[in-house]
Amino acid sequence: MARCMKAVRFHEHGGPEKLVYEDAPDPVIEEDEVLVRVRACALNHLDVWGRVGLPGVVIPLPHIPGSDIAGEVAKVGRLVRGVEPGERVIVSPGLSCGRCEFCLSGRDSLCREYVILGDRVDGGYAEYAKAPGVNILPMPSWMSFEEAASVPLVFLTAWHMLTGLVRVRPLDEVLVWGAGSGVGIASIQVAKLHGARVIATVGADWKAEKAREIGADIVLNHHREDVVERVRELTSRRGVDVVIDSVGRGTWERSLKSLAYGGKMISVGATTGVAVQVDIRYLYRRHLSILGSYMGGKAELIDVLRLFEGKRLRPVVDIVMPLQSAGEAQQRMEEGRHFGKIVLKP
Repeated sequence: MARCMKAVRFHEHGGPEKLVYEDAPDPVIEEDEVLVRVRACALNHLDVWGRVGLPGVVIPLPHIPGSDIAGEVAKVGRLVRGVEPGERVIVSPGLSCGRCEFCLSGRDSLCREYVILGDRVDGGYAEYAKAPGVNILPMPSWMSFEEAASVPLVFLTAWHMLTGLVRVRPLDEVLVWGAGSGVGIASIQVAKLHGARVIATVGADWKAEKAREIGADIVLNHHREDVVERVRELTSRRGVDVVIDSVGRGTWERSLKSLAYGGKMISVGATTGVAVQVDIRYLYRRHLSILGSYMGGKAELIDVLRLFEGKRLRPVVDIVMPLQSAGEAQQRMEEGRHFGKIVLKP
């Protein structure tokens, strides 16, 4: 008879009330996998999209969300090397085949089989989770589990965007929408690490000082200010070199209009909608680039964790809540009442 753990699952798509704290079977590991005792799991908008349900995306039900896991190794498969029971670890959330040209060249997220832990496979809203041995990475020594869980998905995403796709340089000017989001916080820090000047937006005045504390040079309230006009004023009418847009339809046009000639916009999310229109003449006349980004490779996450070990990047945790409060936690995120990562603790 299978052993049971406590987990948060949804059995059908819908609102936060569909998240149920209940008994679920313990994960059973294969020979190349590791069982992790989850000590902390951070939220992402991916958790909400999975719960609500997206057209064309099939999630086996019941489902355990949660992509960002930190914990202790509980059991190690026979074929796994370099991982020992009791180790404090972070789970790299991207799962791929490990055999294709993209995986072998370190571009895991381009793999045809790529999936994020907690998306279409069970994740970390539970007492235990499993992952391939190659996805198990040591935690920076000074971090708490809650801090460590706030890192993987968003900092890997930001690092891949700003160092892999656009190679941000000193004196570049970067616009980051939504400074209080996980991707926003990570993007500000990575851009500043490379010497860029960062203009960030917030949706509430109380978030402005927090954005400055993590490195934003200028903070705009996107509900009260004309972001495009303010960006032009702040850049002597030139525009910014890079825009990080995790919002989608609600900011798409303003993102493009904020760019300098030859500027690059990175689309990394769609929290306000997926359907947009583009006047392609504006693109080619101004030599603009629109780049899509989705996570990054395991090797990039190793680089990120080295920077955390050296305290050149830092985690930002908004609040830690018990696992059984997952519905309340997701609602807090959906309503934008956070600055930093919301973390669940089993």
